Amino acid sequence: HLVVTAHEREWSQLSNGDLLAAAEAENFDALVTTDRNLKYQQNLSGRAIAILVLSTTSWPRIRAAAELVVTAAGELARGAYIELEIP
Repeated sequence: HLVVTAHEREWSQLSNGDLLAAAEAENFDALVTTDRNLKYQQNLSGRAIAILVLSTTSWPRIRAAAELVVTAAGELARGAYIELEIP
């Protein structure tokens, strides 16, 4: 997987809807986020991009569960929305 951060793309100031639109316009396959409210804040139906929501913002926990994240990302279907519980 090729991973690019919103900061690297200069998208860190975009709101969720604008971020999703920008990522889709650039043909990104997936967005990985820790924003568990995204599904309540955005209408996700009809989205082409897959969304993987991690249950924590803790980098040490995410890093320790990297294999889980990679596996989940590899199984994402176009337009899917998945919440991944990080131990």
